[in-house]
Amino acid sequence: MMATFLVPLAISLLSVGLLPYVFRLVGRLIGLSLRSKTKQRREILLERAVVAEDQSPADGESRSPPTEASVASLDDEEWEKVNAGEKTPPRATSANADQSYAGIIGFFHPFCNAGGGGERVLFAAIQATQHRYPKALCVVYTGDQDASKELIISNAHNRFNIPLNAARVSFIFLAEREWVLASRWPRFTLLGQSLGSLILGYEAFSLVVPDVFVDTMGYAFVLALCKWLFPKMPAGAYVHYPTISTDMLSSLHDETQGRGLNAGSGKGAAGKAKLWYWKLFAGLYSWVGGHIDVVMTNSSWTQAHITSLWGPSRTKRRKKFPISKVYPPCAVEELHRKLPVTEESEAQRSRNLIYIAQFRPEKNHQTIIAAFALYLKSLSPNAPKPKLILCGSVRDDQDEKRVYKLRLQALEIKEHVEFVVNAKWTQILDLLRTSSIGVNAMWNEHFGIGVVEYQAAGLISVVNDSGGPKEDIVVDIMGQKTGFHASTDQEYADAFAKALALSPEDAYAMRHRARTSSSRFSEEVFRSAWTIHLDRLVELGRA
Repeated sequence: MMATFLVPLAISLLSVGLLPYVFRLVGRLIGLSLRSKTKQRREILLERAVVAEDQSPADGESRSPPTEASVASLDDEEWEKVNAGEKTPPRATSANADQSYAGIIGFFHPFCNAGGGGERVLFAAIQATQHRYPKALCVVYTGDQDASKELIISNAHNRFNIPLNAARVSFIFLAEREWVLASRWPRFTLLGQSLGSLILGYEAFSLVVPDVFVDTMGYAFVLALCKWLFPKMPAGAYVHYPTISTDMLSSLHDETQGRGLNAGSGKGAAGKAKLWYWKLFAGLYSWVGGHIDVVMTNSSWTQAHITSLWGPSRTKRRKKFPISKVYPPCAVEELHRKLPVTEESEAQRSRNLIYIAQFRPEKNHQTIIAAFALYLKSLSPNAPKPKLILCGSVRDDQDEKRVYKLRLQALEIKEHVEFVVNAKWTQILDLLRTSSIGVNAMWNEHFGIGVVEYQAAGLISVVNDSGGPKEDIVVDIMGQKTGFHASTDQEYADAFAKALALSPEDAYAMRHRARTSSSRFSEEVFRSAWTIHLDRLVELGRA
């Protein structure tokens, strides 16, 4: 009798004890299958890179792209977009280039053609990778199926002035990107998008398995999937902002204006359920972060939150490298060169305000329009009135609808508000050259590349009193201001008034202080920091 009870119990306990090992074994077996499945495709990509580079100009002259007969063709129709025949800009040489490494470095960035600050980081990271490991192949996993490789590389050059060696870049076009769209998950959005990223990540690995895998967009769950399938593959993350943070949790009970999309929604049973759900998700997110080998964060604010969330789990798993702060690359050198701040240049400036930001809800454009309307009302009837210029990219129909609503909001002051959608870099330079004030309104902006560009161009910044713009960018130098902080409509309106009321001498001095401060965020500084962390990933793969 006792034996019949104990035997099933022992089997059950044994099964439970072995479950983690079985789980890991299943992951490794699936990973081995994916490596085998994608081996031929991997070889074709590497072969195409060699052929394309041999036929691309080394000194800047144009040559005809290789024909299809010059390289092996891909068998599956989903590979039709993986081209290698683009004309390549002159290849940069680097004194510390490692010619011996010829592996595949994968960049997971499903929206690589969006044109925002995250995409600047992606392409600057690829450029830095090409300088350090010129024989490596950079593979970008993206869902931008409506864009060709040529267009994406051209946009990277036109929007960010980042030329790439096209022969050593391949784009893997994913068909399942809808799984990470917020619209796909109207309920439990954080969890849904994270689980959806696993579907997208698996699709990526089923097409090409890289040697090093880096997420540059914030899909930490994909990195955990990577380590489950390929335990020895080095995995890195460049974190622009945590998927969830303690600030988000506290915002549920904070009804202050501009405290995020969920501010003040923690009331009642629904609010308590949301808080409980977010806390559970935060625990899962913390566990996921513990699997990542190398973690870079873009600001002091992000570093503090990621350290709080991922630090204990990473310590438990004995991760070797600390969570580091790597400021994103900004076009500081180019702006310093093209937009001098001199007495002559000051004469060219208008009193206009400019807000450079993607037309996304969290960018809080409506606050700036409302604040600008308040500022205009405060002026005397005969006072000269500046213009507010809203400049940003539009990703999809939702963004286009958002721009339409903003235009409606600005109807009463439409003579003084201008929208510039999907501007090219040359247009942005002209706007920076001729404007006086640079504006930022996002609460807890993780960094704020646009704010750095304001400073480098000599604009006086009026930014949200939170996140990266407050902690890292618009900070005092030698006890003197480099800009202004605000939170509410009225505070922004008051800050606009203060900035525009500065005497020419004081404004000129503030512009110079801000410009000096911006040097901390140059592309060269980013390249140096990125190379250090990339070397760590490559060495982990070689070990």
